[in-house]
Amino acid sequence: MIPVPHRSHADDLLTFISASPSPYHAVASAAQRLEKAGFRELRGTDDWTGTTGGTFVVNGGALIAWYVPGSLPAHTPFRIIGTHTDSPNLRIKPTPDTSSAGWRQVAVEIYGGVPLNTWLDRDLGISGRLALRAPGGGTESRLVQIDEPLLRVPQLAIHLDRTVNDGLALDRQRHIAPIWSLGAADEGALLRRVAAAAEAEPGEVLGWDLMLHDVQPPGHLGAEREFLVSSRLDNLVSVHAGVTALTAAATAAEPPAYIPVLAAFDHEEVGSGSDTGAQSPMLERVLSRSVSARGGSSEDWSRALAGAYCVSADMAHAVHPNYAERHDPGHQPLPNGGPTVKVNVNQRYATDSTGIALFASACERSGAPWQPFVSNNAMPCGTSIGPLTAARLGVPTVDVGVPGLSMHSARELCGARDPGHLASILTAFVTSA
Repeated sequence: MIPVPHRSHADDLLTFISASPSPYHAVASAAQRLEKAGFRELRGTDDWTGTTGGTFVVNGGALIAWYVPGSLPAHTPFRIIGTHTDSPNLRIKPTPDTSSAGWRQVAVEIYGGVPLNTWLDRDLGISGRLALRAPGGGTESRLVQIDEPLLRVPQLAIHLDRTVNDGLALDRQRHIAPIWSLGAADEGALLRRVAAAAEAEPGEVLGWDLMLHDVQPPGHLGAEREFLVSSRLDNLVSVHAGVTALTAAATAAEPPAYIPVLAAFDHEEVGSGSDTGAQSPMLERVLSRSVSARGGSSEDWSRALAGAYCVSADMAHAVHPNYAERHDPGHQPLPNGGPTVKVNVNQRYATDSTGIALFASACERSGAPWQPFVSNNAMPCGTSIGPLTAARLGVPTVDVGVPGLSMHSARELCGARDPGHLASILTAFVTSA
């Protein structure tokens, strides 16, 4: 069986994932945990002068949090944990109510690299945020989470497609519209249901960012319960580990020698090109303001960056037993063997030898194992926020991640020990040399 510390961390991770069906919920869950550890929220329009201790900034589906012990000078280097809050899924279109052949359906758009077949025949709920009219003018955001089995994308019966096992071909426009009722399209029906769940009137809703999620709860799997199975392991495993590390730094008996930072971006799965993605200046602006708020000069800002390091934490590929030939023969990570360090000389990952040494040192201090990962030369290599962060800030960055199977599927798998390993390593990274 999994040892108690790892089992406790894994169970807490599953609780976090259940509460975080959308990037906006993931940010709210992280903020709640940070506030419990004594962090306080700052807004961009606030005066940050003199702020120390634990603070965080929320911007939609992104969150930047940092901890400043009062005694550290303004030029103290940053130790940054980079993650992302979004996962590939199906997102609801602005005009959602549609129908076909007597079935009411919901129009969806495909977000990110989705293996579409994994979303077939699953019980789906709705989550995200609504933009509402605010009393007295303006707008406000409100989260909504419907964990009921409300929708389903039905697969065609094998009797009507005898060649399905020779290769399933799904048309992204025609075959992925979920059903949710019978009858002709009823304009406004979905809005009424979602608004009621958010305790709002349909007329108050000016816009939305809504998505579908699998309502099957996460859990353990395996002969010894050694695996975790869940939606959104990519990349809530890393967000949860980053929050764990940051709160540990803020509550440790010995204050850290660096400024620990958690950067949880949105829109990584679609290239990070947004105001809340890793290509934006959000992290740079927040860190720069944190230096100047403590009386630091432009020289202090340059010194803080010059001594900074970043660990970009995203999920990684474990070797697949049925497709082992798709992996590099010398780099085949397994679950529960520790997080991987991801290397790609073409800079799809930002790791170099100094990054490997930095991460390996943190592994040694935490007592956690790690594994190297390199893609098969004949297979395209994924990427992460690591190269973007390294290029934007000019900060040495190492790409790491918990190895798993079924990445981007509606339900993924990883080892039950590895999330705890990652949290321990990240804690060592932000708290000690």
